[in-house]
Amino acid sequence: MSNSSSCAVILAGGQGKRMKSELPKPMFEVLGEPMLEWVISACEKASITDLCVVKGYNADVIEEYLDGRCETVFQPQRKGTGHAVMMAADWLKKHSEGNVLILCGDAPFIDSDTISAALEQHIRQDNAVTIITAESENPYGYGRILRTENGVSGIVEEKDATEEQKRIREINSGAYWFKTDKLLYALGEIKPNNSQGEYYLTDSVYILINAGLRADAYISPNPNVVLGANDRKGLLKLNDTARMAVIEKLMDEGVEFLCTDGVSIGRNVTVGAGTKILQGTILRGNTVIGNDCTIGPNCIIENCTVGSNTILNSVQAYESQIDDGVKIGPFVHIRPNSHIKSGVKIGDFVEVKNSTVGEKTAISHLTYVGDSDVGSNVNFGCGTVTSNYDGAYKYRTVIGDGAFIGCNTNLIAPVKIGNFAYTAAGSTITKDVPDGALAIERGELHFKEGFAEKRLKGRNKK
Repeated sequence: MSNSSSCAVILAGGQGKRMKSELPKPMFEVLGEPMLEWVISACEKASITDLCVVKGYNADVIEEYLDGRCETVFQPQRKGTGHAVMMAADWLKKHSEGNVLILCGDAPFIDSDTISAALEQHIRQDNAVTIITAESENPYGYGRILRTENGVSGIVEEKDATEEQKRIREINSGAYWFKTDKLLYALGEIKPNNSQGEYYLTDSVYILINAGLRADAYISPNPNVVLGANDRKGLLKLNDTARMAVIEKLMDEGVEFLCTDGVSIGRNVTVGAGTKILQGTILRGNTVIGNDCTIGPNCIIENCTVGSNTILNSVQAYESQIDDGVKIGPFVHIRPNSHIKSGVKIGDFVEVKNSTVGEKTAISHLTYVGDSDVGSNVNFGCGTVTSNYDGAYKYRTVIGDGAFIGCNTNLIAPVKIGNFAYTAAGSTITKDVPDGALAIERGELHFKEGFAEKRLKGRNKK
């Protein structure tokens, strides 16, 4: 079903005082993404792209994050959910012919399937409002849904519920589909007749029912749509819930976990079958891992593409490509814009930055490769450094196929090492080296005979 005539208002004005932070509540992260981002992406996956975000506390943070992705309105005072939606009234009037989805920006687990299925029911039943609900084994604290033969008769909050009503398992998620024109009518009728002096969006359900219009509820098969966080403990539970959901999905797809301690995998990460994820591994962003890899222990891989049959052990890699059959680690840093080609071996305490490393090249240990184009089958000796920065500009180093870089070589960029060329250990290379040549660039060795004896005599007198 097309959602082109539908729009959404996302309520993101909350402060979250119990978080004890200046960050707006919807900007707290679950698996590395703000809760607000989870809600926006659920809308987009449901083909609802016409969005309005109601910002409030520390609004500039949300405005900067959105960076023009969708329209925003400002709620100067937090006077309840109904009041927040009122701030979007002018925006809603531009969409009065369709349906509008109201969502909480701090309830990250709303999903696109729930959004679409609830809209389909909303249209099919010709409802003025359709409440998105879930069934819970422990409904304490949530508003209960009161049903009749003809739909929903209202929502009763925990504090107002009778003992019989408290046994109701169907609870309000805080998300609603409305006919937009009917919502605008209800907003004009909501009154702050409560001890908090606030305008509650739940009152709109009663207003529409009393106006003779139909209200119903869609029960989501996803019980987590109701989950939010009011404090740091709640935020941890959200992260644990999301973390295990991703891990369980990957296990169903053939990914192996020997232990999940310290494992955190973003929801947009792809991992191939047969890959083994070890403890302490963090996979973020749009990372793609191939088949039959071993990742971990103690890796951070962010926005990288990793080929199949690759082993990463205690590696941090960012915004780079690592091809098939590569072995890296331990204690290696792959910085952005690097390409590690097939069959490369990188050992301990190596850093690669903005460089291409050719097939079957070996960088065994204690080496820095920065701003370099390295050919295939190159061997780096221990302690090699590409000196790429003169304090003002950065320059590239080019190393040809089959070259042998001796231990403790300094390559002063810009410089080119030819195919199958050698550099002698301890050399500082400042000029291009021809193909097949041996470059030796060392200072002259001098001896001072008897120095140690004199030095030791002076020490013994002290």
